[in-house]
Amino acid sequence: MSIKIQPEAIASLRGFEMPERLGFGTVMAPVMFRARYQDGRWSDGELIPYGPLALDPAAKVLHYAQSCFEGLKAYRCGSGVGLFRPERNAARMAHSAQRLCMPPVPETLFMDAVRVVVAHCAGLVPGNSGESLYIRPFLMGTQPDLSVTASRAYEFYVIASPSEAYHPGNMRLWVEREDSRAAVGGTGDAKVGGNYAASLLSISQLKARGYDQSLWLNPGNRRTVDELSGMNFFAVMDGALHTPALNGSILEGVTRESLLTLARDLGIEVHEREIDIDDLLKLVASGTCSEAFACGTAAIVSPISELGDSEQRYRLAQAPGPVATQLRQALLDIQEGRAEDRFGWMQMVQVARF
Repeated sequence: MSIKIQPEAIASLRGFEMPERLGFGTVMAPVMFRARYQDGRWSDGELIPYGPLALDPAAKVLHYAQSCFEGLKAYRCGSGVGLFRPERNAARMAHSAQRLCMPPVPETLFMDAVRVVVAHCAGLVPGNSGESLYIRPFLMGTQPDLSVTASRAYEFYVIASPSEAYHPGNMRLWVEREDSRAAVGGTGDAKVGGNYAASLLSISQLKARGYDQSLWLNPGNRRTVDELSGMNFFAVMDGALHTPALNGSILEGVTRESLLTLARDLGIEVHEREIDIDDLLKLVASGTCSEAFACGTAAIVSPISELGDSEQRYRLAQAPGPVATQLRQALLDIQEGRAEDRFGWMQMVQVARF
């Protein structure tokens, strides 16, 4: 496909200054990509200045939540800029779109869009280890009518944000036994906004108790661990790595899959299985479960220091523990070009000159 680079986009890049403190997802790159879907076909794309969107008040996305998104990163990788496994994000976004009855963004369009944004924002990729250019593609239904039907018009955007890691330091998790973020047969394995909206009440309540994130249980049985609101869950028991098996209500994380591959490559015993929450808490209390951590594109690897359940607090013996530390470093070494990319995960981006 052809991509039009608007002169105003180049002007906005030239006038942009990086702030000293980045945070996560609060500093936005001054350009974005846009393509439209209408009458069964995608338009050519364009790189335009970052700015507000014009939406009809009756747009489907505002009433029926026809929207999905992705999150991936570009890193300073050696002397260049590299994307980490973007094809996995393209495939997952196609799955999410299909679940919401939206036309999947073709992989070539997805990849071209991400690449053109990163190519022009290469100067905004931070250089400190663990920092990156966080990239947020999203798709939404824009047809303006209130019938409960799938939209016939869509817009696809890619925005970017130079960022630090999402949740640096240790986390304290609250075991959420009352609410569910997704239903059996629902959208738990799709990356859609409704899943995150459903988690916000729990998060607001647990923060009042002094915790950082919810640990969600399977919505079907309410006793086995699923994931956090935006991260996958891992536990180390007697030196072996355990994580909940994918079951239809867990998002198939790219970082999760990568850590499992790295763990096996490093000789760590790996188990993908159901993890009963009551058994887990007993193993933490006894010290058999010595460490736990969460992972995700935004967070990378976040050690867990405590699990809260009712009035009980279960503290992990090691936070961060050696397994989390080893895996995080091994992943960053590949992403940032310090180690050989034996798995072919990094895709280098040709930097735009302007």
